[in-house]
Formats: sequence, structure tokens, C-alpha cells
Amino acid sequence: MTTPTRRDWLSILFLGVVWGGTFMVVSFALRGDGPVTVATARVVLGALALVALAAVLGRPLPARDARLWAHLIPIGLLSSALPFSLLSWGQSFVPSAFAGLSMAAVPLFVLPLAYLFTGETLTKNKVMGFGLGFVGTLILLGPEIVTGGALVLPRLACIGAALCYAFASILTRRCPKIDPITLAAISLVIGAIPLIPIMLLTEGMPVWQGGIPSTAIIVLGLVPTALAALLRVSVIRSAGSGFMTLTSYQVPVWSVLFGVIILGEDLPLRFFAALAFILTGLLLSQRRPAPSA
Repeated sequence: MTTPTRRDWLSILFLGVVWGGTFMVVSFALRGDGPVTVATARVVLGALALVALAAVLGRPLPARDARLWAHLIPIGLLSSALPFSLLSWGQSFVPSAFAGLSMAAVPLFVLPLAYLFTGETLTKNKVMGFGLGFVGTLILLGPEIVTGGALVLPRLACIGAALCYAFASILTRRCPKIDPITLAAISLVIGAIPLIPIMLLTEGMPVWQGGIPSTAIIVLGLVPTALAALLRVSVIRSAGSGFMTLTSYQVPVWSVLFGVIILGEDLPLRFFAALAFILTGLLLSQRRPAPSA
């Protein structure tokens, strides 16, 4: 078993802060541009940065393998284009902290998907953890999910983004062998392809807004999208994918802190109850079963 280094621990902390703060930065970007433009600019900037890096490092191009591309295309759509668009649109109506809390459901969604598509064993702890997390997700969505309301669709969009990330995670596990930096770059390129025409048709050619909104878009493309993707690869190579799940505990906490302290968001107690249920479920799902006597 690989022992995480001090650098790995610092990287995990950095990733938690960066991904947790992403939703606050999206809120700043939305003050100047529409949700599709924000999502598109983030993907395009991230793609340009990673493609340039892959070229400088001499990373190999993906093979002309139908099975490989059958994985790469949905990975690109489900890891960037679709979730970024859903989150940007959802955050046009709901607090940034809500979007951050929704991401805590990603590893919980992975549990049943891994069982169905990869044959991973579902232990009692995983089932109970998923149940607690599901209750937390329902609390997060609120009673409007049954009674209806203007915020139902935006909230479902954020939860839908979490589900996209979960599917992308499963596909990435099953993806044929490919250089990780190439995978990250190609995924963003694939995500940018449908977003660019959709942006031009719905919101038109983006205009440089200047100030905080434009700065926020640049930050989104280069830090939580490009830089974090590279750091994630480094941590997984050094300490393993299981160690990476520690970010799932941090993201919702940081998103709430940034939302309340910096954006001044007024969050109902329901959000904190949902956070408690989801994190408890996540912790339980990661707990190894007691050895048999």
C-alpha cells in the first residue's frame, strides 16, 4: 500500500480549497456573462492550457482505437461540458454553497454505479452510507422537490452535475490505457466542441467584461480546471485513487465557508443538516468492514 507523502497531503488540501472555492468564483463570473458562456470559457481555457502543456512535454496522442474513443467522448461530455453547464445555470438561481454541497454526493453516486458497471462489491457499510447520503440529498433539495417551485430545476441541475461526474469517474476507470495528461487535455477538447456552437447560438460571441467577472473566468479555466486536473493526476499516481476521495469531505465545507463569509449567502439550517447526513454517509461508505472472528 502506498504511503502518502507530505506533498500529497498538501496537494489534497490545496485541491479541496480550490474545488470548494470554484462555486464562489462561478458566482463572480456569472455577474458578467451567461451560464453557457461561463461554462464554455472555462472549458476552452482549460483545454488550451492542457493541450499546450501536453505538446511541450511531448505526451503521445491518443491511439486510433474505436474502443478508446468510445470512452473518451462520453468522458469529455460528462466530466466537463454537461456538468459545467448544469452548475453554471443552476448557480444563476441557487447559492454557490448549494452547488458545493451537491458535489458531496458524487462518491455516493459512484457506489451503485461501480456495483452495476465494474462489479465492485457492495458492503453493508457502503449500502448504509449510500442511504444516509441519499437522505441528505433529499434534505438538500427540500420539500419543493415534491410540492414544486421555481428552484426545483436549478437544484436538480446541480445534483445532475454530481451524477455526471459519477458516471465520468466510472468511465475513466474502465477507459483503456492512455497517458493521464493526454486524457485530461482530450477530455476538455471534447467538452469544448459542443459548447462553443451552443454558446454562439444562445448567448452570442462573448465580450470582454473586465474587472471581477472576466478575471473569474480566467481563474476558472486555469486553476480549478487545468492546474487541478494535473495535480489530481500527480496525487493519484503517488498515493492512489482512494486517497483522492479525501477531497470529497473538504469541497462542501469550503464551499459553505466561502459562500457565507465572502458572498454573504444566507443558508437555511436544512443545508447544514444535509451536509451532516451526506458527510456521515460518505465516511461510513469508506469504512472497511470489521474482520470476521
